[in-house]
Amino acid sequence: MTTPNISARRALGACAALLVGTLTLTACGGNADAKTDDGKGGQDSAAKTSTAKIAISAKDGSTGASINTTGVQVSGGKLADVKMTVSGSGQAVAGTVSADGSTWKPKEQLERGTKYEISATAKDAKGLTAAANSIFTTVNSANSYIGTYTPDNGTTVGVGMPVSFDFDKVITDRKAVQSHITVTSSSGQQVVGHWFGSQRLDFRPQDYWKAGSKVTMKIDLDGVEGANGVYGVQKKTVTFTVGRSQVSTVDANTQTMTVMRDGKLLKSVPVSTGSPEHTTYNGQMVISEKFTQTRMNSQTVGLGGEYDIPDVPHAMRLTTSGTFIHGNYWYNKSNPPFGQQGTSHGCVGMADVQGAQGDTTAKWFYDNSLVGDVVIVKNSPDKTVQPDNGLNGWNLSWSEWTAGSAA
Repeated sequence: MTTPNISARRALGACAALLVGTLTLTACGGNADAKTDDGKGGQDSAAKTSTAKIAISAKDGSTGASINTTGVQVSGGKLADVKMTVSGSGQAVAGTVSADGSTWKPKEQLERGTKYEISATAKDAKGLTAAANSIFTTVNSANSYIGTYTPDNGTTVGVGMPVSFDFDKVITDRKAVQSHITVTSSSGQQVVGHWFGSQRLDFRPQDYWKAGSKVTMKIDLDGVEGANGVYGVQKKTVTFTVGRSQVSTVDANTQTMTVMRDGKLLKSVPVSTGSPEHTTYNGQMVISEKFTQTRMNSQTVGLGGEYDIPDVPHAMRLTTSGTFIHGNYWYNKSNPPFGQQGTSHGCVGMADVQGAQGDTTAKWFYDNSLVGDVVIVKNSPDKTVQPDNGLNGWNLSWSEWTAGSAA
């Protein structure tokens, strides 16, 4: 929660007296009411008061200070020294002063629910000193929310990659939260948010991202009330690049996957989809994770103890519920299923070897895939995958998608 920019009322130094209504301090030795006799009848001597005024954004005694915007500003002078520590431990917090000496801010984001102390001094053009300090506590985790988002800053992703937020608190004011996150593309595509329940917010354009475009996400949630008494703490800009366009289509009738790169056929790959007992979802699915090797245990997806494979090679996640496209080394070597029949528990399998080594079909597809690439499954006897089961909002029409926007 952002705290008003009111500086602390404490003056450093026993001689300093705080002037009412300002943060300027009277220098030691000055007395506004004293008179001196210079032999010429006597004159009032002006008090030597610094014109520098210091403002610490976190008010002294506050308990909900921002972890992003807490800092120090000065007008009528330049900062001479700023010290910030973790209260109690005395651990120093590193910070930087601006080139013109007017501001100071921490180098790193502050911790939530932590007590800090700031003391600052500044000098005006005449060298007179002003001081201010503040002891405050940042917003705590119980009264704040954070959105874990994907993709990460600086990454290159496939054309199907949505921007997806998962919030650690229930959001009741969805409009306030959504309106403080903006997603724009260099392609000029309109980008709209869609809420899946009260804790997940995804953004995408009507059609897949344009290949080669740059996407910018501005998160300005610091101090935004997402629920009663629960405030955001994030303030940052994230950019990522959309790579080449790759969309692969799995046909369960032919047990073949056609890989299209920038609208042209790259390769046709024999696969094995789900068996009649464990069919594969239809629909547009986005690769959300890649693992050179991973463990797959049927108990984690509610199938009992049917399998537990500790080293599934070249595995790429398509759904949260456990659908992958991956390599298979345990297949029947005398009668390989790839291109022939569906034999999996719902995943899409390709020929591979144990240890994820060698020149295999699965390794080729793994090496040529990005997180965010699209895999479409058609002609399976199963239903279409739910749009919130993974990053698969493309299975909603544009009108359905925009209907889920709160902004």
